[in-house]
Amino acid sequence: MENSSADDGTPSGCGATAEPAATARCGRSGAQSCDRCRVRAVSVCACLDQDDLEALDALSERASFEAKQTLFIQGDEADAVYNVTCGTLRLYKLLTEGRRQIVGFLLPGDFVGLSLSERYGYSADAIDDVAACRFDREAFIAFVERKPHLLRRLHEAATHELTIAQDHMVLLGRRSAEEKVAAFLVTLRRRLTRLGASAVTIPLPMTRLDMADHLGLTLETVSRVISKLARQKVVLMVPGGLRIMDPARLERLGEG
Repeated sequence: MENSSADDGTPSGCGATAEPAATARCGRSGAQSCDRCRVRAVSVCACLDQDDLEALDALSERASFEAKQTLFIQGDEADAVYNVTCGTLRLYKLLTEGRRQIVGFLLPGDFVGLSLSERYGYSADAIDDVAACRFDREAFIAFVERKPHLLRRLHEAATHELTIAQDHMVLLGRRSAEEKVAAFLVTLRRRLTRLGASAVTIPLPMTRLDMADHLGLTLETVSRVISKLARQKVVLMVPGGLRIMDPARLERLGEG
């Protein structure tokens, strides 16, 4: 069940990438106007009425990024905010000794770039083709300050992200390798289900090395754990991802 090509930086599945609606190729039409946005219901924009949406739409510009293209680099001036409408982003920090720590993966509906400082505290790369709405940061902040309901939604999103960050700290420090990989898969499955994707098959556009750098593991350990889960018939390797064969057991492993 092992996919040896994953070790050289290719996606974690084997063969062609699966493309459910939530993660399909973006093309040129991936970022759409607000009233036709496919992810508005799961984004902070969901709280806006039609007039507010039109005002927000007037502030945005459509941006698209090819796989492996960089949106911004750690230390760059934080001059833009992005709302991902299609594709997957990788957020990471470069440590002083040159190692990479992936701090998260963003999916459609997620905002990125709302930094409190004047410079980005991490880098952001497109894992696959990505479409996004780009906002000038100062213009977006000014818009939010005039919309208390949007500000509340952003605060809720920030609180949720803080909770996720705290859970991730526990995951890095207190869990076994098997529990870490299972927790990652369970969390990703829940996020994709929220976007309307299948709860059975998890697409994995990120590489196993990405997963390792996110979970504080080695590439070899991630591969070994996935192979073990496959042998135990908890998951099945499919083109572009993993099929969940025993969701209850995966949930138990992920909960530690």
